[in-house]
Amino acid sequence: MSEQFQIRLNTLIQYLEDQQVDMAIVNSPKNVFYYTGFNSEPFERFMALVIDVRKGTNYLFVPALDQEDAEKSSNVKCIVPIFDELNPYKILKDTIGKDVKSIGIETKNVSIYQQEQLNHYFSSFNYQNIGEFISGQRMRKTPEECNKVQYAVHVIEKVLSEGIKSVEAGMTELELTAEFEFLMRKFGAEGPSFSTTVLSGEKSSLPHGSPDGKKMNKGDFLLIDMGVIVDGYCSDITRTFIIGEETAEQRRIYDVVQKATKESVLAAKAGVLAGSVDTAARNVIKANGYGQYFNNRVGHGLGMEVHEEPSIHEKNEVILEPGFLFTIEPGIYIPGFGGVRIEENVYIGEDGKAKVLTTFPTELIRIS
Repeated sequence: MSEQFQIRLNTLIQYLEDQQVDMAIVNSPKNVFYYTGFNSEPFERFMALVIDVRKGTNYLFVPALDQEDAEKSSNVKCIVPIFDELNPYKILKDTIGKDVKSIGIETKNVSIYQQEQLNHYFSSFNYQNIGEFISGQRMRKTPEECNKVQYAVHVIEKVLSEGIKSVEAGMTELELTAEFEFLMRKFGAEGPSFSTTVLSGEKSSLPHGSPDGKKMNKGDFLLIDMGVIVDGYCSDITRTFIIGEETAEQRRIYDVVQKATKESVLAAKAGVLAGSVDTAARNVIKANGYGQYFNNRVGHGLGMEVHEEPSIHEKNEVILEPGFLFTIEPGIYIPGFGGVRIEENVYIGEDGKAKVLTTFPTELIRIS
């Protein structure tokens, strides 16, 4: 894997040379991981991969408390520890030196404070946004990366299969959430890839609702959206169940979402617009009279982070290519009634065809 990190870094360096960038600062933690193999969350502390293009030298700036870990796991071996009482931007200036005319930064990940510090220590420079290039690089997953996501999918499906056995009427959403997150750790995950979503009854109409002390009742939809991180890569799956017996309207809504998911998966292949994957699902939902109740994109990229490029929305004209890995998750959300979402994880393989990584059944499952 060490070789893979170096290949990624070399690709970025070539881009920086082409753009005549003197120095680049990569400070998004997941992008640092992508290029170096060092995976850490520094919180408010300074951490960055710094590429001095002029001298051909790469540095990994880390909080001093992470130095040992960085030395063990980073493919970039020039580690610069920063102690809490020191100004990291002064250390950056002392390390890099003067005459930096062009700095590459991830503009989405630089605060006004950080910009002020750069302006103070590097007084006359132009900056270039390198974030879009990095996003484009990460968007194209290798088969090895796909395998890592595939394993994270395997773990979360095991969690889901085991966890729903404990569901019964009267149980609260938070109790079920706790059960799922216990199982995540038990089955080898580093943790959830995002806040576990367990919503029942009317609350299932909230696409990003939060579980609370609400009790699950007979006749409720039960929407479960969760994922795990394993070996630095994420999964993200949603399934909707029924507690007890469904009504005719609940069955109709579920069937429409299931069909929309299938049509969207069928539309996913190399050479088509990303937007067409969204449109395929949206057309099914509109044709059945529920268009107004599906008001978000159909999916998003998935990898080291649970939300990456590409964004699978109907206006996206990016052409799907081998290596793209993303979710397909249409839904119908009716306020005061409830909602249904079914989510698959899809990888565009070298043959240009979509491989569905998720295997948990999409049929409506009754929980008694």
